Amino acid sequence: MSTAFCPALMVSAPASGQGKTTVTAALARRHRQAGRRVRVFKCGPDFLDPMILERASGAPVYQLDLFMCGEEECRRLLHEAAKEADLILVEGVMGLFDGTPSAADLAARFGLPVLAVIDGSAMAQTFGALAHGLSTYRLDVRVVAALGNKVRGERHAAMLAESLPEGLHWVGTLPPDADAALPERHLGLVQAEEIADIDSRIDRAAASLSDAALWLPDPVPFIAQLGPVPPPHLAGTRIAVARDAAFGFIYRANIGCLEAMGAQLVYFSPLADARLPQCDALWLPGGYPELYLRSLSDNRAMRAAIKAHHAAGKPILAECGGMLYCLDALDDGKGLVLPMLGLMPGTATIQPRLAALGLQAVDLPSGTLRGHTFHYSRLETPLAPLWRAHNPEGVVGEGMFRHGSLWASYVHGYFRSAPAAVAAIFHPG
Repeated sequence: MSTAFCPALMVSAPASGQGKTTVTAALARRHRQAGRRVRVFKCGPDFLDPMILERASGAPVYQLDLFMCGEEECRRLLHEAAKEADLILVEGVMGLFDGTPSAADLAARFGLPVLAVIDGSAMAQTFGALAHGLSTYRLDVRVVAALGNKVRGERHAAMLAESLPEGLHWVGTLPPDADAALPERHLGLVQAEEIADIDSRIDRAAASLSDAALWLPDPVPFIAQLGPVPPPHLAGTRIAVARDAAFGFIYRANIGCLEAMGAQLVYFSPLADARLPQCDALWLPGGYPELYLRSLSDNRAMRAAIKAHHAAGKPILAECGGMLYCLDALDDGKGLVLPMLGLMPGTATIQPRLAALGLQAVDLPSGTLRGHTFHYSRLETPLAPLWRAHNPEGVVGEGMFRHGSLWASYVHGYFRSAPAAVAAIFHPG
C-alpha cells in the first residue's frame, strides 16, 4: 500500500464568521504565487466556499465529510491530492469542534495539523487564551499555528503574537478590508462567477499576508485508498445537467461519479436556453431559483421542453432548488408568485429564516444515498414522500418524492455514496 507525503493544514476557527474562507483563499493564492502546487478541500457539504477556493487555488476543490463521503472516500481524495501537491489546505466548517462529525474529527482521523483563524479585531491577550483552549481541548487534535484576522496595525499584531502559548506557530494577520471581503447572501457566500472582481479580491487578501504565511508544516503521510469503482450502469446514457446562476450547486465528485458510470454529460441553462440538449435523463441541481424567478417563469420555451421530457417518461432528478423549479408555482417571499414547470403539484414559499440544515441519508431500494439539506423555503404539496431521509443520529428528515419519472427532494445527494441508487434514478429504462 503506497503512502504519499505532503504538508497539510486544516484551516479552522473558534466559530463561524471568523474568516476561514477568506484566509484559506488568501493562503492558497499566496502559496500558488510562490510557485507551489496547492490543493484545497472543504470540510462538510458546502457548495459555495469551494467555488471561491477553486478560483484561489486554480485546482478542483472536493468535499471531505466523514458521514456524507465516508472515510474511504476522504482517504482516497487526500492521497490523490498528496501525490501532486506541495501543500494541502482543508477549510473547516463552523467552529473546530462543532457538529457531528466535526472538523476536529476529520483532522484527528487523518492527522491534519490545524491552523486556528481567530478574529482578533476586539481583543488582545485573550487571543492567546482562545488559541490555548483550542490547542488543548482534545488530545487527538493538533493545533499547531494561529492567524489573527481583522487586525489593525503592527502593535496590535505584536500583542496577539506575544499572547500565543509556547509551541504555536504565528502565521501573521489579515487586516479588515472591505475590498477583499467576500460578499454574502442568505445561503452563504455569493457564487464565485457572480463576483466580477473575485480574482482581485483574492489577490488583495493574499498580498495582505506577510511572508510568515508561506510557512509549511511538516509533511503528513496519506495512505492510498483504492475504493470501489462505480459500475458502468449508465453506459451510453446522455444526461443533461442544468448549470447557470440559478442552478449551480453541483459537487465535482458527482460529475466524476456519473462519468465513471459511463454517462455522457451535457450542460444547459434554464435561464438562457430555449431548448434542452438531446438527452435521455435530466438533472436539476440546487441553486437560487428564487433570485431568478421571473426569468425562469418567462422562459416558456424551456418550460415546455422540460415538460415534454417528463411527459415522455424520461428520468428527472430535482434537488432542492431544482425541486422548487418543478412545482406549480414559487413564491419569493416578497410578494412575487410565478408559475414554474408544473411537473410536481404544490408550491413553495421562501422564508426569512432557515428552514432546514444538516446531513441526511435516504434509504433507497438500491442503496443509501447520503447528502445534506440547506434551505429557506417551505414546501406545500399533496404528494406523500415515498422515502424519508434521516440525519446521522437517526432523526427523520426530508422526504423524497416520486411523480411519474420525476425524483424530487430537498436532499443534495453525494452520488459516490450510492452509485447504484443514483444509476437507478437516471437510467432511462
